[in-house]
Amino acid sequence: MGILNVTPDSFSDGGKHAAADIAIATALQMEADGADIIDIGGESTRPYSDSVGVSEEIDRVLAVIEGLANELTIPISIDTSKAKVATVAIEAGAEILNDVTGLEGDPEMINIAKDHDVGLCLMHMQGTPQNMQDNPTYNDVVQDILNYLMARRDYCLASGIDPRRICLDPGIGFGKTHEHNLLLLQHAARFKETDCPILIGHSRKGFIGKILGDKSADRMAGTLGVSLAMATAGADVLRVHDVKQTVDGLKLYVAAGGLQ
Repeated sequence: MGILNVTPDSFSDGGKHAAADIAIATALQMEADGADIIDIGGESTRPYSDSVGVSEEIDRVLAVIEGLANELTIPISIDTSKAKVATVAIEAGAEILNDVTGLEGDPEMINIAKDHDVGLCLMHMQGTPQNMQDNPTYNDVVQDILNYLMARRDYCLASGIDPRRICLDPGIGFGKTHEHNLLLLQHAARFKETDCPILIGHSRKGFIGKILGDKSADRMAGTLGVSLAMATAGADVLRVHDVKQTVDGLKLYVAAGGLQ
């Protein structure tokens, strides 16, 4: 899953794709580089980021989705927690709804999910982007998040959503300490107990700089290292900024005997 943030303030690539023509060209290049999904987001969810209004979020994503809908041969995912944004995006051509609140942020989101035949990515986040990193606390971070994801899955199933449409994401970096993030990655295979595809969104995140001992370090190589580990653990979707490097790394990993 290639990340396409059409925002001015995302933590890694804010502002790079704010112009629709640049965003469209970037998405097409991601597809050429081997992406299977393009995930378009119009609101930053980095720690302490400010939320944006529905109209502004729609203004950021709509032209990009419309410009890509007839150009891409791979699905478009809309990264939003607002039902109105999701509706507009789906009508414009998005085929996947990626909600960092697990459909909890907007009470209408479950109805959007029920009324449209789209894929769903449901993520765990403790708190909100404005407060999630203040003091994240768990009894057992792996088990707590596994329980949460199973509950969100069951909520969707009880609402009549086809289980084949559901993907789950433990939410690396969303209301977790660096230690929590590492425990989730080390035990990522546990999330296969949900019987749903698992998405891991680790790309360029702060824990990589922490492990490298340099917050300003280029995090691409570290991201690739985690990607290979997550592929081994059985992750189904890797959400990354650097599509070509990830695809090339996985090709060589498999050629050298990985994933057997």
